[in-house]
Amino acid sequence: MLDFPRWKIASIIGLLVALMLLAVPSFVPENLTKNLGVKLPQINLGLDLAGGSYLLLEADVNDVAASRIEQMRETVATEMRRGNPRIDIGDISTRDGKLSFLLRDVSKVDAARERLLPLTNGAGLTGQRDWNIEVVDSARFVLTPTKAGLDQAIDTAMQDATEVVRRRIDELGTKEPTIVRQGTSRIVVQVPGLQDPQALKDLLGKTAKLEFKLVDLTADPVALAKGNAPIGSQILPYAEGGAPVAVKRSTIISGDQLINATQGNDPQTNQPNVVITFDSQGGRKFARVTQENVGKPFAIILDNQVISAPNINEPILGGTASISGNFTVKTANELAIALRSGKLPIALKVVEERTVGPDLGADSIRAGILASVIAAVAVIVFMFVTYGRFGAYANLAVVINIFVILGVLAVLNGTLTLPGIAGFVLTIGTAVDANVLINERIREERRRGRSVIQSVELGYKEASRTIYEANMTHGISGVIMLLLGSGPVKGFAVVLLIGIVTSVFTAVTFTRMLVVLWVRKNRPSEIHI
Repeated sequence: MLDFPRWKIASIIGLLVALMLLAVPSFVPENLTKNLGVKLPQINLGLDLAGGSYLLLEADVNDVAASRIEQMRETVATEMRRGNPRIDIGDISTRDGKLSFLLRDVSKVDAARERLLPLTNGAGLTGQRDWNIEVVDSARFVLTPTKAGLDQAIDTAMQDATEVVRRRIDELGTKEPTIVRQGTSRIVVQVPGLQDPQALKDLLGKTAKLEFKLVDLTADPVALAKGNAPIGSQILPYAEGGAPVAVKRSTIISGDQLINATQGNDPQTNQPNVVITFDSQGGRKFARVTQENVGKPFAIILDNQVISAPNINEPILGGTASISGNFTVKTANELAIALRSGKLPIALKVVEERTVGPDLGADSIRAGILASVIAAVAVIVFMFVTYGRFGAYANLAVVINIFVILGVLAVLNGTLTLPGIAGFVLTIGTAVDANVLINERIREERRRGRSVIQSVELGYKEASRTIYEANMTHGISGVIMLLLGSGPVKGFAVVLLIGIVTSVFTAVTFTRMLVVLWVRKNRPSEIHI
């Protein structure tokens, strides 16, 4: 019992002091820590404490179906044209959610099927393929997307969209945003500290699908006005209310080949623009197309709107281009963020929004601090009155445990929410459970006639087994909440799990060290507990 070496005492005290010091920066104003030029670990406050913006985004699943059909149309046309031998087909129809085309040579039906089969894939573990291929009237192929394939495409698009939303919000420089999927087609976005939900909506609402296409100069203005485009072209609206433009369906280059986008200024007009840089493959392709089409206009298309249609005066060989329009510095920067964070694979719309003011968060913090103080004082008074010196040791462990929890949260860069404060208060209230078990066991051993040293030793030894088992079951519940819960439930679980570990350490190991030091120094013949 009395064998408590100095290195162990120093280790325990050093660890607790270090964790307590890590909690200090969280009480210092953020602007003061920034002036130090050193990144100090601090606890972040959640939306319900710091205020901020909450958005619930819903995906347009019909957009996924339309995109898949359009992508398959281009893939089929390319495969039939570039394959060896070439297979001639008629115009590809995409009506009624299906893709169909007619072979010009009926004898090539088998060859066409062989070309199409590799374009379909298995839909997860369903045993189905993502596209059904049928031959109608001996020469017409009909490709129909399956439900299993569409569900898989929606799931993939939602995963990608969640990551794109995360990257865009990170570009804003916000702290600890929460971006999680809800159900099959919704994303919850919480950004603490951001009081401008409109700016957030504008940024997240941009699909940022960037395309460069050649303008179709053969289009008849009269036909365009009626909505009729030449074969192989499509009509797109011009941004800012300009006349619609007919562009070739085939894409010269897309935003997928971007490696960077920044806000800049036009060197001639000094107006804000967006400077984009392509990867090596995209740069070579863009250079080749501009060399072959000098003197012709090309359209810069963002989210199916033509934002600019300049002439190619000379080949663009540097792998960079600029997008000009009626931009302000803010809108140009938002577009640059959207482009470099990637295009959304699925259109998102806001179905719910809330703005939590910082005043409400401040009230929650005050209420949480008040509850924590009341809980701590009540526990301290009870333990001291009931167990005397041993209660005082337990009280010291409780106070240290409070700062240790905050220090661990800061090291983990954790976010404290209102449910987290509830978990914090609960941890304070239950932190002395271990000491109650230990002290009662010491009383029991004294009643059996054992000496002070034997009673203390058996009290800690026998009670510790029960303490560890009880907290293990407690921890299992916390882990389940952490893994299966979301948002507030996770916030509660994180603080609870940290509190379980730290309270066991302070209540058992730390108080045992204090008791050993007292017994070793005073050699008491009687204890009042």
